[in-house]
Amino acid sequence: MPTADPTTQRPQMRAAAFHGEDRISVETVPLPEPGPGEALVKILRTALCGSDFKLWHKGAEHIAGHEIFGRVEQPGHALHGRRCAVYIPVHCGHCAACRAGDTQMCLEVSSLIGWNRDGGYCEYVAVPNDCLLPVPDDIPDDLGPLLLDTIGTSAHAVREAQRFVARDGDPAVLVTGAGPVGLGVVLALRALGYGRVFVSDPNPERLSIAVSFGAAAHPVGSREARFKMIVECSGAHAARNLAIELVLPKGVIVLVGENAAPWTITEDKVFRRKDFAMLRTFYFPKGDLDANVELLRANKERYARLVDERFGLDALPERFARFAEGKSIKPVLAFEETR
Repeated sequence: MPTADPTTQRPQMRAAAFHGEDRISVETVPLPEPGPGEALVKILRTALCGSDFKLWHKGAEHIAGHEIFGRVEQPGHALHGRRCAVYIPVHCGHCAACRAGDTQMCLEVSSLIGWNRDGGYCEYVAVPNDCLLPVPDDIPDDLGPLLLDTIGTSAHAVREAQRFVARDGDPAVLVTGAGPVGLGVVLALRALGYGRVFVSDPNPERLSIAVSFGAAAHPVGSREARFKMIVECSGAHAARNLAIELVLPKGVIVLVGENAAPWTITEDKVFRRKDFAMLRTFYFPKGDLDANVELLRANKERYARLVDERFGLDALPERFARFAEGKSIKPVLAFEETR
């Protein structure tokens, strides 16, 4: 239960503050007060994500953490007591993109939970009603957050790529980067019928997991083969440039990994003398949730391998640094054991 500030009697909670320069502290802050059309969510799990490294380095105005899974604690709310994943793009629901089902690309609202408003490295978070995604009872708490980035982002990228390269003809696919999203891409590719999947990553442990998921290892930086589809999950400019070289004519490069640094493309003959598509994908539409739940159910033991650490809030500063060193794959901040 949240505590109360003895001077104001306002309920308090504990939360992580990202100060920049790779420093995190755990502090006591006021419990969030849900506004109209919002609900209070008690956080059960928040998975760590590499995109939070920029906040770790530079500092965060809001509470960080965007892979959130929790239980609604809002008496009278339709979802009171239900476990939900928290969909991070706040969206209007009525613009052309939202009406088309592309809720992650809302044309009217540009706000992400854990970035532009408080997120999940804390005990409670206020969430807009339309960002609450109820999760079936058979999904374990530890795996609930995977429905967001690890499964949602990855599967959306593969589904979009299917518009350019169908599975018919057994095309060769290369995944560059075997972090949680890259491993999620491998599982999504295999589930959607792509049989020849190759993965490159300098981390032997992550590469071995990709191989156990049905992929074949491909040497980092190798130019020995060409691919009809390349799903770039590392965000490294070198990997992006190599993808332009290795993609086959009429193929597609899918840019999933992020990199805030400018990327310059050299328009040489390798770039000019073939038709190919370059596709950027972002997060996933809410309408994918049911399909993603089925993907998780079908591969539950494999996804469970990615959640390799569970810890409490006091351990977050040390565990986040460990995660940044590449010593864990998908650690989760845990507040409560339920199922």
